[in-house]
Amino acid sequence: MTTLIESDEHKSLRAAVAAFAETHPHTLDPEDNQRLWQAAAKLGYIGVNLPEAYGGGGAGITELALVLEELGAAGSPLLMMIVSPAICGTVIARFGTEEQKREWLPRLADGTRLMAFGITEPDAGSNSHRLTTTARRDGADWLLTGRKVFVSGVDIADATLIVGRTDDARTGRLKPCLFIVPRDTPGFERRPIDMELSAVERQFELVLDDVRLPADALVGDEDAGLLQLFAGLNPERVMTAAFGIGMGRHALGKALDYARERTVWKTPIGAHQAIAHPLAQAHIELELARLMMQKAAHLYDAGDDAGAGEAANMAKYAAGEACVRAVDQAVHTLGGNGLTREYGLGRLITASRVARIAPVSREMILNYVSHQTLGLPKSY
Repeated sequence: MTTLIESDEHKSLRAAVAAFAETHPHTLDPEDNQRLWQAAAKLGYIGVNLPEAYGGGGAGITELALVLEELGAAGSPLLMMIVSPAICGTVIARFGTEEQKREWLPRLADGTRLMAFGITEPDAGSNSHRLTTTARRDGADWLLTGRKVFVSGVDIADATLIVGRTDDARTGRLKPCLFIVPRDTPGFERRPIDMELSAVERQFELVLDDVRLPADALVGDEDAGLLQLFAGLNPERVMTAAFGIGMGRHALGKALDYARERTVWKTPIGAHQAIAHPLAQAHIELELARLMMQKAAHLYDAGDDAGAGEAANMAKYAAGEACVRAVDQAVHTLGGNGLTREYGLGRLITASRVARIAPVSREMILNYVSHQTLGLPKSY
């Protein structure tokens, strides 16, 4: 049963993370970001969703999303939480071999290792049916060849979980498979992408030129295909929603402080409905997005992958839209001050678009809902 009312335990976790984030302000310095990551991991926040047997908190995506939301609301978002524990940690915990679990999960949980995730390609986007990165057997090894783009944090990650495609002997078609590629593997090259986005985590293009991997680099069953892939993509959408909601709350908080204090003609500007109503609307939209995010997380943690897929897409869409509108209204509330470095809102104008674009665009989510939920025919 999905509950829409947070338990006392969740309320306590939310308060604890908020208090922690207030004492660890976010900066764009990579070393500061690393210290924040390690401090959060030491308190169990980074690995809260990973199994207790491997050093995690034994909770779920519900709790991990809560942590990321509160970090973001305090202005201290950790983008790699979407990737390392949510996608990679989840996939390894559900489908990895015992050796892979022992090797990676304790270190992902305690923050001593990071893992990136590579699916997006220049011509295919995130469409798993059009990916051109291929994996072929060479004796007992695998050889990976292909390109990936917009892969976050490869330079700070110890390995990247790469989505490739292998031949299905039964159908002759290509099927998706997941491989762990250590950072310094020969033939595995990375090139930074020049982004107009203020973020600690850089984006990379990856080139895989006959990257040779041992047999145990394959995560899970070679024939599991999309099941394993979406075990990571659904949490990714939930966590992106948490990222967007946190960012929107952070921007809204700054706008509310300003609207209460900024006085014109002896009256705080927040007393005027032209200022107050748009802020109230932004708050409502963020709260509605959070409800859908919580529903998606609960469904995923309950093992309902199909229900979670639908809800996670809706949550990501709602959060992306609410985030952009909250940031826009916050900047508008502050006027010229909203674009100054002092208030820190200007950089969010670009950053908030991430929740709309990645990991899947709002238009593709609308395609998903129109086809899968509403049963409308496809145009493609």
